[in-house]
Amino acid sequence: MENNLNEQNEQNGFREEMRNIIEEARVILPGVQALFGFQTIAVFNDRFADLPSFATLCHLIGLGMVIVAVALVMTPAVYYRVVGPKYVSHRMVKRSSWMIRSALAPLALGLALDMFTVIYVATDRVSASIAGALLTFAFLSFLWFVFPWTERRQQRQNQV
Repeated sequence: MENNLNEQNEQNGFREEMRNIIEEARVILPGVQALFGFQTIAVFNDRFADLPSFATLCHLIGLGMVIVAVALVMTPAVYYRVVGPKYVSHRMVKRSSWMIRSALAPLALGLALDMFTVIYVATDRVSASIAGALLTFAFLSFLWFVFPWTERRQQRQNQV
């Protein structure tokens, strides 16, 4: 009886974690979808046709990266709906959390590539465009990866 109760409590904990992950996805997704919309609309702008092929390629690769990010953000909710809340496991929670975190890498790359394109349109200078894209990628990488990782590492050291 006690074993059943422990399993049920563990299952409830996994369900709660999964709900939190899905809620995080709901917060992230509208921004990513809006970005995708703006990226798509840019192709229909008259100036887009005047861009050199390397700039349009950067934009299209950036668009592809945002599609990857959307897929990674949406997958946990879809998986949860298909598998069902009865079958939430530690593995499912870990994979879903990994997908949300992993979505940030292609999103950062997509934003950086779009920054390249925007700066190129504004300045017609490749060097400024590369610098802007690299700064964008570095800034987002710091906020989304380095900063949380160092905070977590510091918290673990403080616990010892």
